[in-house]
This record gives sequence, structure tokens and C-alpha cells, in this order.
Amino acid sequence: MNPTAASVSVESVAPAKATRSAPAGSRVLIAEDDPLLLRAYARALRNVGFEVDCADNGQEAVNALLANAYDAIVTDINLPCVDGVGVLQAAQKCDPDVPVVLVTGTPRLDTAISAVEHAAFRYLFKPLSVEQLQETAILSAQTHRILVLRRIAIELASAAWRPAEDRASLQQLFDRGLQSLWMAYQPVFSCKEKRIVSYEALLRTDEPTMVNPCVFLSAAERLDRMVEMGRIVRDRVAAQLPSAPVPFIFVNVHGSDLLDDHLYDPGSALSKVADRVVLEVTERASLASVPDVGARVDRLRAVGFRIALDSLGSGYAGLASFTTLKPTFVKYDMSLVRGVDSSPTRRKVISAMTALFAETGVNVVAVGVETESECRTLIELGVDLMQGHLFARPGPMPHGLADV
Repeated sequence: MNPTAASVSVESVAPAKATRSAPAGSRVLIAEDDPLLLRAYARALRNVGFEVDCADNGQEAVNALLANAYDAIVTDINLPCVDGVGVLQAAQKCDPDVPVVLVTGTPRLDTAISAVEHAAFRYLFKPLSVEQLQETAILSAQTHRILVLRRIAIELASAAWRPAEDRASLQQLFDRGLQSLWMAYQPVFSCKEKRIVSYEALLRTDEPTMVNPCVFLSAAERLDRMVEMGRIVRDRVAAQLPSAPVPFIFVNVHGSDLLDDHLYDPGSALSKVADRVVLEVTERASLASVPDVGARVDRLRAVGFRIALDSLGSGYAGLASFTTLKPTFVKYDMSLVRGVDSSPTRRKVISAMTALFAETGVNVVAVGVETESECRTLIELGVDLMQGHLFARPGPMPHGLADV
């Protein structure tokens, strides 16, 4: 059981009149082993319109998740039977979009890292105020409604392509997308040296229906043409790399690329400039389906490529992937970087990981930096390399502008 000092904060405060209400029909699950806190949390959330289910241990919470749908989960980390991270994982299996708020009275670095790795919506410290609990739960429910609508929209869009005649249309659009494919480049900036030290190559197309890269990639997956597109991208980067005003370029590779023998061919265009390429391995498409990932990455190193782990802290890429890939670079996901200047938890996690990576000779890149305040905070935490709209948006490769 957690310290009950928090119960004084919530239990003794008269119910505050909330400035906002939960979306109509919103249902929340609260998992808390302190009975006073459990009652207080439930009362506070009912006061703003939530339907509330309660669980006083982790297994009871998991059982509730299997039986019901929720718009938000609020769970203590230190629960009997199944801990809060276990509840979070169970919730994500039932509904990948449901926001999970982890709460603890004993904040520790390992639990903070777990919260980030498992994509917790928020990581809060006790004692909680009524207003903090209500506002977080309302934001969670609103976010869930948005994500559900987004998922429905994607499913409807996908359904439109399922008939055979629509697959032919998708094939035509994708072919047009490939014909107008081009590479955008976003700079990686060194704050210490005050210069651009690299660029990340990013896929783009002028086909109007596929200007969103995610749509283009989704079409390639559904048409089973990821390998073809990967080869085109790598050849395009290889052709442009000799004139790049930086010593090396980051190039994304996905799970399907790691299964393509062309990637490992020393005679391929990109392999011929491998000493100037960092292959950025992304887990947004899971690597679980790729056999012998570690051995495959070793083969890439033998060709001359360096390796980067993409999206650390996104809930996809974790420290286990770091051990498997043994990267030269690690990229902090924007979900970890965004708002670091106002988040003590993010600062603790980034500070600890940056120090760890420095000891092991791994370079870190903070992605998604948008404000001067975020930049200053990251510098204070030991991060030098940064990428984001604060410095430049992706665009055509400039020639001869960077000091290398």
C-alpha cells in the first residue's frame, strides 16, 4: 500500500467545481490499493461526469479491462497481484488507443523509464489535487475519442480500397507516387559546434493523394511493394549523397528492408558510400517478425554502415532494442522530447539515459525540438545533437552550405 499522505490531499478537499466536464458517456477505470484514495478518486471523477469502475488490485483491473471498454485508465504503479505497468500493457492489448495514467507515491527512475517505454499517457506523482486528477482524466478521455475517430476514418479509407477494382486504382496512384518520389532532408544540428553535422533523408512524393508519407508507406505495404520502394529510396539517396555538404546522412530502414538481400549487397549504390551512411532502424513497424535481427545488423556493419536506433521513448523502441542493435546513434522520439522544459519526469529520464549513452560512446539525437526553451533544457541535460522545426523543416538538400 502506498503512503496515505496523498489521501489527505484528495479526501479532505471539498469537491471543486470543475471548469470542464468529461465527454458524454466516458468511462474510466481506477486501480488503487489504498481504499481511501480509491473512493476519493472515484468521487472526484464522478463529479465531472465520468462513469467510474474501481479495482483495488492489478488482477482485478486486468479482469475489468477484458470485460469492458474504457476511455481512460488511472492506475497506481505499486499494486498487488499485477503492477501498474502490467495493467498498462493489458490495457494496450485490449485497446491500443486507450490513454493510461500511471500514478506513484514513490517516484523512481526505473518506473519513469518504464512509463516512457510503454507509452503511458501521463506519469503523475502523489499527492494529486482534485483538479489535477480531473483535468488529466478529461484530457485522457478526449484524446481517446479523437484517436478512436481517427482509427475509424483510417479503417473507412482502407475499406474503400479493398475491392479488386479499387486495388487497381490504388496501384495506379502508387505508381504515380513512385514516379514523382523525391527525398527531403532535415538537418541534424550540433549545438556545441553551432553547425549542421548531418541530414536525415525523408521520403516524399508529389502525388496529391499521397503527400502524407504515412499514406504512401501504407499503400506500399498493402500492395506488397515495400522492398521495391526501399530500393528506390536507397538508390536515390546514394545518387545525391556525393554532393551533400555533410559527412554522413541518416537513412531509414524498416523491417521489410532488413529482409531484402539488396540491402546487404556490397555492390549496391548505397553500399558503395556506406562510410557516409547511418542506417536508422525504426520499430514503428515491429522488428519481431525479422529473424536474427542482431546478426543482420552485424552484416550491415561489415559492409560499412553505422546504425542508429530510431524513436527511443516512443513506446515502440525500448532499451531492449538498444542491446540488440548496439547502435552508434540513438534518436530520442519527439514524444519524449516535446515539452521537456516543463516536465520533470522527461528531464530525469533524458538526463539519465544521456549520461548512460555517453559512458558507452553512443551519440544521442533529440528529435522534434520546436522551441528555444526545449533546446536550452536539452543542452542542460547533456544533449548536443538536435533535429526539429526549431532549426529547419525538411526540404531539398542544400549544396555547399554546411561547414564540414
